[in-house]
Amino acid sequence: MSLGTYTDRIRAARPRLSKSFKRLADYILDSYIQTALMTTSELAHEVDVDAATVVRFAQALNYTGFPELQDEIRERVLGDLHLRPQISQAPNSPASQADQTLVNLSEAIERTRRLLDPDAIDVLAELLGRAERALLLAESAVGALAARFAFQLENLDMRASVLFPEEESLAQALAGIRSGDVLLAVDMSGESTIISAALAQAKSFGAQTAAIVGAASFEAARRAEHVLEVPYQEREQSGDIVLAALLEALASALRWQQAERYAEHQAKVRKARKRLAAKS
Repeated sequence: MSLGTYTDRIRAARPRLSKSFKRLADYILDSYIQTALMTTSELAHEVDVDAATVVRFAQALNYTGFPELQDEIRERVLGDLHLRPQISQAPNSPASQADQTLVNLSEAIERTRRLLDPDAIDVLAELLGRAERALLLAESAVGALAARFAFQLENLDMRASVLFPEEESLAQALAGIRSGDVLLAVDMSGESTIISAALAQAKSFGAQTAAIVGAASFEAARRAEHVLEVPYQEREQSGDIVLAALLEALASALRWQQAERYAEHQAKVRKARKRLAAKS
């Protein structure tokens, strides 16, 4: 096997690797920062192999063992951490512009964190945690973010689906709504009148209603029983990024609140993954 960086070695060897080695290879390539901080046993548990497999994997890449491989990964992480001084030395460059954009986004998220209503997060987490089904109604522009949040709810063994503000399909969904359901609307622009109408109709059918809104003055905020507001100043330039971070934070809160439920479902997922891998 030709030598090189750990990524070179993994990519060169991957076609010949066993299934367990491939899982390790993909995890290390995609999650090298986490790998740099893990013990052999922790990495083995994360990838669902035994510790001896981790050692053999490193040796298959011509390392003496996992510590030598991990040392190289840590060197890369340290190199990443020293990127900022390199960027600051070339202020008039694409890299410096990219860096400034990331700084602006991090500041926007920090402002959101400081202005966020903790009571609203607690209420939403409690509401979603005990719902029989979560229906996420989102503007088309943020539909992908709502879909990701629905996937995260499903990882908690919750029933979730995404609805869009289109009259026919929305009417079909509302016709089947039940008292144990929660309709969570995501309205960042305040431009869709059908979202507020759907909230009112869901409430009339006995469902719980909530909204994540770009401003408290939106009609959706007045129609929903529970409201989480995204700070107004973030809507124009970084609204989607802030919303993504907010939904991620809400999902994390739910995983913490429903820790046992989450662990049980993930155990089932791992078993299903093993069965699929054995048959592929």
